[in-house]
Amino acid sequence: MTWRFDPDQPPSAAGAAGFTLFEFLVVLAILGFAIVLIVGYRSPWSRGFDVDTIAAELASQLRLVRSEAIAGNRAVALELDLPGHRYRVGAAAPRPLPVALSIELLTVAGERLDAGVGDIRFNPDGSSTGGRIVLADPPRRVAVGVDWLTGRISIADVH
Repeated sequence: MTWRFDPDQPPSAAGAAGFTLFEFLVVLAILGFAIVLIVGYRSPWSRGFDVDTIAAELASQLRLVRSEAIAGNRAVALELDLPGHRYRVGAAAPRPLPVALSIELLTVAGERLDAGVGDIRFNPDGSSTGGRIVLADPPRRVAVGVDWLTGRISIADVH
């Protein structure tokens, strides 16, 4: 069968293909509604996931600080500002933490800079002053711990 376009002949109803404007608008409305549902959806476990994500970020930054201390053969600290909800690695710019997150810092008295600011310092041999940062977004509580002797960083749920 050969098909030829003849501009003088109108297309037959059987051969016409396409969508009407109404069908197109209905599809757009359905897609818009689906996007609103997907973007606005927040799963029940996502709040806990946020705490785990922040804990993993802090653990990663602590590992970076330890590596910098060893590589540079000098002491480097991660400073935590509790009231300001931020932390700083060495002399870098401060990085924010979520304001809704409750943060606790346990460190030795000599590393407390004032009532709400303290740090965890790593030495050139990889050891540290040790400490623990507890992040809480009820009902979840996660602790990022630093062993004073080895400088090992761990993440654990706190009950």
